[in-house]
Amino acid sequence: MRRSDSTRLELTCHSSCVLSDRAEYVWSKNEEYIETGSSLLVSSGSTDRYSCYLRGSYGQRSPAVYGPQRPSVSASPSAEMLEGDSVTLTCSTDANPAANYTWYKQDGTSDPHLLSKEPQLVFSSIQSSDFGWYFCTAENQLGRKTSDFILIRVKYGPQRPSVSVCRSAEMLEGDSVTLTCSADANPAANYTWYKEHEDSPRASGQIFTITDFTAEHSGNYYCEAQNEMGRSNSTLLLITESAVDRTTMIIHITRWPLLVVMLILLLLFCLWTRKKKAVSSTTEPHESREAVEMDLHPEYEDLSDMAAQREDPEEQEDQV
Repeated sequence: MRRSDSTRLELTCHSSCVLSDRAEYVWSKNEEYIETGSSLLVSSGSTDRYSCYLRGSYGQRSPAVYGPQRPSVSASPSAEMLEGDSVTLTCSTDANPAANYTWYKQDGTSDPHLLSKEPQLVFSSIQSSDFGWYFCTAENQLGRKTSDFILIRVKYGPQRPSVSVCRSAEMLEGDSVTLTCSADANPAANYTWYKEHEDSPRASGQIFTITDFTAEHSGNYYCEAQNEMGRSNSTLLLITESAVDRTTMIIHITRWPLLVVMLILLLLFCLWTRKKKAVSSTTEPHESREAVEMDLHPEYEDLSDMAAQREDPEEQEDQV
């Protein structure tokens, strides 16, 4: 058997006996006559069965040669096992010459990862990272065939959950906050939410929402992920009211009453000032005269008398 080109193989029939010049070889495909001759060209990858014999000796035909059939795969003890179990995958097919086997793991959309070139793939202690799709190939000189996929399911407990927050961990009173818990587990985990130092759960489910946040909600929270294989808790997450935002909120709430009080005080002050000015304007002329009279120096008193005499001549005549 030799390869003629990339798509065909040449099969050669020979005998260990000494043959006469009249000896003639006959070829059959799937036990049906096709042609005579010492050689035969066949398609590469064919699963048909070819054999040859000497004419007149059909009962002494050669063993059939053929490419691999589609391989079958099996898992022992089963395709679903616990983490740490011993598992064996077996690839088998019918082919002559005997097939060579190769095992692969399909990781997402990337190229398959070659694992072994043996008929069996053995996991002495299977891990959660071994979860995935596996397949094998069987190949001989006549062709190559690929098996169907087999899914290896490894049961394992939840890994440590991670928690994400939809809002800032510092909240204003009345705000809402949504917490989400997620953990890698098989089977899928169930989730429960707790507040630190409390025995009773606050909520169940992967998502926990506090719709009307108050000071009583402040504190450390964590989630628990659990399946039949075990359980695991997340780290504590502190949720508090923001002191800065709360101060701003108080100022915002009290701003209008404070402004009203200030405006009233300012109005009263303006009214009091206007009243004081009005009183001052009615008393100011009299107070000015009295002040001038009181401030006159003694040496000016005679001049004042003289001025008075000039103003009253009749009174001067009477005195004469």
